[in-house]
This record gives sequence, structure tokens and C-alpha cells, in this order.
Amino acid sequence: MKAVGYQKSLPIDDAAALLDIELPKPEPAGRDLLVAVKAVSVNPVDTKVRLRATPLEGEFKVLGYDAAGVVEAVGPEVKLFKPGDQVFYAGSIQRSGTNAEFHLVDERIVGRKPASLDFAPAAALPLTAITAWELLFDRLKVQPGKSQDPRTLLIIGGAGGVGSMLIQLARRLTGLAVVATASRPESRKWCLELGAHAVIDHSQKLPPQLAALALPPVALIASLTGTEQHFPALVEVLAPQGQIGLIDDPATLNPMLLKAKSASLHWEAMFARSTFQTDDMIAQHQLLNDVADLIDKGVLRTTLDQSFGTINAANLKRAHALIESGKAVGKIVLEGWE
Repeated sequence: MKAVGYQKSLPIDDAAALLDIELPKPEPAGRDLLVAVKAVSVNPVDTKVRLRATPLEGEFKVLGYDAAGVVEAVGPEVKLFKPGDQVFYAGSIQRSGTNAEFHLVDERIVGRKPASLDFAPAAALPLTAITAWELLFDRLKVQPGKSQDPRTLLIIGGAGGVGSMLIQLARRLTGLAVVATASRPESRKWCLELGAHAVIDHSQKLPPQLAALALPPVALIASLTGTEQHFPALVEVLAPQGQIGLIDDPATLNPMLLKAKSASLHWEAMFARSTFQTDDMIAQHQLLNDVADLIDKGVLRTTLDQSFGTINAANLKRAHALIESGKAVGKIVLEGWE
């Protein structure tokens, strides 16, 4: 089967950073689905793993976590899907990735593809939808429902993939006031179109911008990028007994700054359930089915922004380069095989 992989961790402009390769077609076992991959999207985790994880000598590592496709075959213990089902999912970071014609994935982290979406816009959703959902509802313990909530949610990095889903979930499913940050006109426009009540500039001082909005107290913060840079300001604007959730990897962080406000800090890692095979791993299957329902009802929309053509090394290198530039808005998707 066709795939895209690498043998050495290299800068994306290196000719060997990502390569078109041929690999054996895998066989499903246990609760695995063998999925014929129709479309994939690219996330920051793809670029991070490429730079950090060097395969064993002579072996190739295949990246890719988001996928939409068709179930080709199932393992003997599969209960939720059958061949021919259209699915979308974010795979496990412990297994070979979705940048391959055929991919193995545990059915407990797979959802039905939204019927109203083609494969490409569906592939944009899973990883960021899971991350945003778990961060908002599991980590920060916001209760879904449109009842009035006298709090503000501040989202640092609202135009990225996770921010794009988090704005929608918070605006459509909760009564929170939603403030996103963005530093460019195009990313500001994107956040407002997705439903943010207001957008402020994270390249400028945050406290005076928030004060000028005259919104309810910032009791919840989702810091999706630049946490190390922004942390003192985030603590400053956070209401007493507030909560900060983050997904990035700050090299240093002083949690003692939170003590005076009795505030709490939460990390969200959407791969935790699949990595540790938790008892509630099937929650991601249910979550993705809920997202599919919300998409089909028109409550949520895809966050696909750019399509980079067929799934091959050249196009994936373009996608990695754009993500590494920090200028991507929404999601980048590739579809089909040559």
C-alpha cells in the first residue's frame, strides 16, 4: 500500500523529511478496524512527533492522526462497525499513523462520519473536536446546555484547529461569554465567524483589552498556545477560584501564581485514553458520534480552511511547513491517493 513516512527527524525543507513509500497492507485483530483512508488532516502534533521521534534503523515512521474513510475489514472482537461503514477518528499516538492507504484503529476511538459531510471536511474534525470537548466538558467541568452562565471563557489562540472547535462548542452548547484571541485580521475574522462574542489581540497586553469589554468575570481560560509567554497575564485576568486548561508544552510554569486565587490548572491530552487503554476509552467513540449528530443538525461546522491536494509527501511537507510557521487558520486537509 502507499504511505508517507520518514527515517530521520529532519527539518521540513530537507528532501528526506517526508518520503513516499510502499508498506505491507495490515490485517485487523481484536477490536481493530482496517480503514481505507480517504482523507487526512494535519495537526501540530504531526510536526512535533516528526522532530522528536526517530524510527529504529532501517524502519519508517508513518505520521497522521486524523482520518476519514471506509471500513475495509474488522477484527474478530469488533462490535460497533462493519465493512462499508464510513467513519472518522483521531488514531492512537502509539500506533502507525493515518498517512497510509489502509490504517488500523481501535473501534472504541472511532465515530460514524457525519452524513452531511464529504470525507475531506470530516477529516478536519476528530482530533480537535475531541480535544476541545474534553477540555471544556471533562477538564473544566462546564455543563452543556444553553442556560445562562455568568462567566467568560477566554480562549488563547482561537483561530487554530482546537480553538476553532472550542469557540463553536462553547457558543452553541453553553451560556458562557466567549472571548478568543487572534493577532491577524484574517484570524480575527475567522474567530468571529465561528461565534466568538469578542476577539482580542494576544500580541498586546491582555488585561486592558479584557477590561474594555465589560463582560462577566474570566472564570475559565483555555490556553492553546504560548502558555509560557502568557501565563502571568492569564493569572492576572483570571477570576478568584477560576480554572486554566492548557494543551501545549510550556518549558517552565510557576503554578504558585495560582495559589492566592485558589485557582486550578488542568492539562488536556486527547491521546491519554488510547495510550493507557482506560476503562472509559469508548467515550471518544460516543463523543465523535455526538459531534457527527451536531454537524448533521447544523449546530457545528467543519473547520476545514485549506485543501492541499492528494495525500503524498510533497503535499504533506507543505502542510507541515504552514503549521510550523504559526500562520495556519483552521485545518489543512489532504484527500485521495494518486
